[in-house]
Amino acid sequence: MTELLRDTDPKEIAEALVWQTRAIDPSAGVDPVLLATPSRNQWWDVWDQFKAHKGALAGAAVFFLIVFGVVLAPFVWRVSPTYIDFTTLNAGSSWVHPLGTDQLGRDLLARVMTGGRISIAVGLTAMVISIFLGTFIGVVAGYFKSLDGPLMRLTDLFLSLPVLPLLLITVMLFRDAVANILGVEMGNFILIVSAIGLTSWMQTARIVRGEVLAVKRREFVLASRSIGAPPRRIIHRHVLPNVMSPIIVSSTLQIADAVISESLLSFLGLGFPPDFPTWGRLLFDGIEYIQDYPQLVLWPGIAISLTVLSVAYIGDGLRDALDPRLRR
Repeated sequence: MTELLRDTDPKEIAEALVWQTRAIDPSAGVDPVLLATPSRNQWWDVWDQFKAHKGALAGAAVFFLIVFGVVLAPFVWRVSPTYIDFTTLNAGSSWVHPLGTDQLGRDLLARVMTGGRISIAVGLTAMVISIFLGTFIGVVAGYFKSLDGPLMRLTDLFLSLPVLPLLLITVMLFRDAVANILGVEMGNFILIVSAIGLTSWMQTARIVRGEVLAVKRREFVLASRSIGAPPRRIIHRHVLPNVMSPIIVSSTLQIADAVISESLLSFLGLGFPPDFPTWGRLLFDGIEYIQDYPQLVLWPGIAISLTVLSVAYIGDGLRDALDPRLRR
């Protein structure tokens, strides 16, 4: 080695030392390109798994097509949903009215798109209320042992209540009072989404509580607690990110449940007023003419079924994609 240092150029010596270092490197034999490649974002794995679920992909396409259709309805189809034409009562499909008209000559396509905008808005808003309450109660009950018993008994109490009669009584008792304060349309909207959201958070709370009970015993949570991290920080930084999978899946299912609940209330005549069309209200208005003019209930029924079915498939795909144990 001494002779090498005397007779060899310093540049060659440096290259020889580098070569020797690589030879004894424990990572020798591994492609340097692989070592330099950054780790892949886990959301790409979720997307790949979601794409593998053909039903979920088709459901997402149908749902977003419905959402874009009802949102862009005023710009695409300029026929007013409230315009009455007595010369075209209960008309069939035509170029002027692709879905026909109702018993007052109003365009069904315009009314279905307008009703979809209201029904989906009700579903999304009620879902936000339900998921917020369910997540909050589930996290608090799962993390704080002293509050677990009272909160779970409260959850059991709400689960034991008949949801449909409770919704009907709530709407009947408070509809006029809320309408006098906020107006008929906005009052009914707030009352219905609040009633649906406040009666549909229990399943989410139970699911989230179970996940929190498992996560809070993990090593990283115990380590954070051992160094004196406050519960609020542990929940925000460690617990909530690890229970987002069931929350996201539950939110998709809550949208479908809220759309069905609103349609049921409107179908029973306790939802929105007649000049404020929703899919359920269209079913209620057309039920008297179902034998002679089935298209009055056919199109809103198809819209409700497609929305609920597509959201259910999206939830099924998200459940498989977000659960590492189910990834292929």
